[in-house]
Amino acid sequence: MQVLTTKENLVRQVEACLRQNKTIGLVPTMGALHEGHAALVRRSVSENDVCVVSVFVNPTQFNNKEDLQKYPRTLEKDVELLTQLGAHFVFAPSAEEMYSAEEMNTEFAFDFNGLDKVMEGKMRPGHFNGVVQVVSRLFELVRPTRAYFGEKDFQQLAIIHHMVERSSMKDNFGDLQIMDCPIVREASGLALSSRNQRLSEEEKTIALNISKTLFASLEWAKTATVAEVEKRVIDTINAVDGLEVEYYEIVDRTTLQPTTTFQNAIGCITVYCGPVRLIDNIQY
Repeated sequence: MQVLTTKENLVRQVEACLRQNKTIGLVPTMGALHEGHAALVRRSVSENDVCVVSVFVNPTQFNNKEDLQKYPRTLEKDVELLTQLGAHFVFAPSAEEMYSAEEMNTEFAFDFNGLDKVMEGKMRPGHFNGVVQVVSRLFELVRPTRAYFGEKDFQQLAIIHHMVERSSMKDNFGDLQIMDCPIVREASGLALSSRNQRLSEEEKTIALNISKTLFASLEWAKTATVAEVEKRVIDTINAVDGLEVEYYEIVDRTTLQPTTTFQNAIGCITVYCGPVRLIDNIQY
């Protein structure tokens, strides 16, 4: 496996693969890899001739500088894991390599068709502009056959689909397929996240109440309305000392807009466990 740190070297390797008609799988990550990432990489390795994993903590998608500084960076450990998983290339650029100074200081313009105005987009203005900026750059550099994303970041996944299938940018990406990959959870039910590394053991135990409540809501949905389930989820989690719900919304899976029916619905949640912001979702 090779670790590449410049766009020039990455493009050179990609072009060599394409000349041999090899399929390329891309797994975009911000590092601090866990079993959830590993599942994406294993699938990419099994479904493509070549697997490229990007490890890049993207500054343009952080609207909180403190959160950016605290985001775990474990490149050496990540490379060791990716070698074991059979990845072929790791692309680990600096911010200066990835963006010009102008790009770093100018918000990336994109028509989200309203997908960025709800939930995470409402709480983190500009976040998805940075996501689309970095993912589109990676697609242009790697020219993948398939790209792999986890369903834990469901709103992000919906926006990536929009970018590739329905936006004005779709012509840039050829026949690229976006591969949706299920949430990977610990045996306890806690959704795996790089941010879990910032939780103490006590906080991890407390955080279990998030997934426990979401799974319970599947039963509540059989006899209650959408509004009643939303309220019960929020009240149940907020009753746990150490947890505070930022939002819980049951929305249409396609439009991400509020819904009054559980048909084609997904419940998306963000909860603060102490200072750590955790996300999860449940499909109804």
